[in-house]
Amino acid sequence: MTDEFRFGHVVLMGPPNAGKSTLMNHLVGQKLAIVTSKPQTTRNAISGILTTAEAQVVFLDTPGVHRLGGRMNRMLLDAAWGALHQADAVILLLDADLYIKKPQLFDKEIRPLADRLGGVGRPVFIAANKVDVVRDKTKLLPLFQRVGQAFPQVDIFPVSAATGEGTAELMARAIKELPVGPAQYPEDQLSTASLRFMAAETIREKLFLELEQELPYSTLVEIETWDEPETGPVHIAAAIHVARASHKGMVIGKGGQMLKKVGTAARLELEVLMERQVQLELWVRVREDWTEDPGFLREMGLGD
Repeated sequence: MTDEFRFGHVVLMGPPNAGKSTLMNHLVGQKLAIVTSKPQTTRNAISGILTTAEAQVVFLDTPGVHRLGGRMNRMLLDAAWGALHQADAVILLLDADLYIKKPQLFDKEIRPLADRLGGVGRPVFIAANKVDVVRDKTKLLPLFQRVGQAFPQVDIFPVSAATGEGTAELMARAIKELPVGPAQYPEDQLSTASLRFMAAETIREKLFLELEQELPYSTLVEIETWDEPETGPVHIAAAIHVARASHKGMVIGKGGQMLKKVGTAARLELEVLMERQVQLELWVRVREDWTEDPGFLREMGLGD
């Protein structure tokens, strides 16, 4: 590492549920991106800022790279690849445990990325994530050999985004590729995302955690009012958009219990984030087939 300070953008890419959001949250030291066990949770390129004595790194946590159909999914895929234009370096995350157990998925999900990433003209590093859950570590070597064949001359780092194992080595290597330059953000700033955006994401995370099967994927949270007085609680009103009339009752729940549960969990987390009392109102609105409405998707920040 040189004595010159560095500043740059590192894009986190990978298939859905590879651990990109978990890695960014760990590196930054605060929860910025929502994390659930369900794949394809991230919908926007969310930024996190890590400032050290040697560098300031802006991470872009992108939507999972996938082959799903539908207008919204195509927009998410475009957003993931579009983030590369801002990159000084790229970290491709893959679920090591998954591809050890299901090696056939490697050719389907990872090999198609090799040609495209090979042409981005930026340094690429492979983070083989979730090594902490691989009990037989000898099984990692054949996987690394397959990764090396698909991505020749690319450094591979075994890591655990959940525990932090191997992440320091990964970051030290990535920082070497950043251009020399001054920090662009205050040392204590952890994200370029607004509190309004993070509030909407917090509510959406609770929907993912509480609702079953595919319903969370057809919900969208919009902050409608935000009143932040100098003293007293912050008042936030948010609309939860659903794509079917039948979904409204499922989000509200019997006697309003589901909506109350989601609201309480979101409010408690927002109070920790904002370090003050929050009053949160949630409404559920039906917007038929919003996931296929390009105008609405762009309005909600999910398209170009």
